[in-house]
Amino acid sequence: MIQRIQTLYILISTSLIGLLFALPFAEIAVSDKFYLFNIQGILHNGQVIENGLPITIFTGIILVLHVTAIFLFKKRILQIRILVFSILLMLGLFGMFYFFTYYSFKGADVSFKIAVVFPLIAIILDYLAIRNIGKDEALVRSIDRIR
Repeated sequence: MIQRIQTLYILISTSLIGLLFALPFAEIAVSDKFYLFNIQGILHNGQVIENGLPITIFTGIILVLHVTAIFLFKKRILQIRILVFSILLMLGLFGMFYFFTYYSFKGADVSFKIAVVFPLIAIILDYLAIRNIGKDEALVRSIDRIR
């Protein structure tokens, strides 16, 4: 399982998505007030201004899908489908990042943190994993034809 390169891609992607639970996404400055945007939502002095439950749910679902995909190494087609679904969910997560940062405040100065890039890196790693899983599936089918 771990010796396959696609499993390493999925494992790195899982760890990046898991880091979203610990790191802040952005700092928002609006008229001398500073807000912190993280997995809990938008916070001002530790008090929740906008609830981040949808982002938490999306991130949790993506994390569960990645862990599931790691252990489905014998069912390659299902593994590909799960990874494609998680890529679509990560694109939705980007939309939620945009919605929470720009829709909540008008004329705000937003300073994005490194954690916002993690879903993009995870999408790239998932794509590479899908390609390698497809190569494995093609190899298995070609060997089955030889028999």
